[in-house]
Amino acid sequence: MYSSHARIATDRASRYLTQLGRHTGQMSRLSFHRTPRHGHGGASAEVAHSEWSDTDAVIAFGQGRCTLHATEDALALHAEAEDLEQLRRIQDGVTRRLERISRRDQLTVAWSPASSDATAP
Repeated sequence: MYSSHARIATDRASRYLTQLGRHTGQMSRLSFHRTPRHGHGGASAEVAHSEWSDTDAVIAFGQGRCTLHATEDALALHAEAEDLEQLRRIQDGVTRRLERISRRDQLTVAWSPASSDATAP
């Protein structure tokens, strides 16, 4: 299993978490939604299921997931997937959506590999 994490400093973490949860929840319910419709140069990972509250979210993809946690001053993200390509697709999809919904604040997402990935096959 491969994983990565990101921490985004913002005082609107809960707002962004719930917006992302709402959007991915809609994506998972729409049977006609397929990621190539977004057309950003390569398909993102397809959302299978999404659950969220004001402080926590889990977005499940076919072969991985992204968990989010909002605090008063930051949004923490943790992505994991069975292979590096799927991890990249999850990161790209979450990054694009977060950067779009936070465009007024101009947030950027910088992913870092989790330390345990050094031993992954």
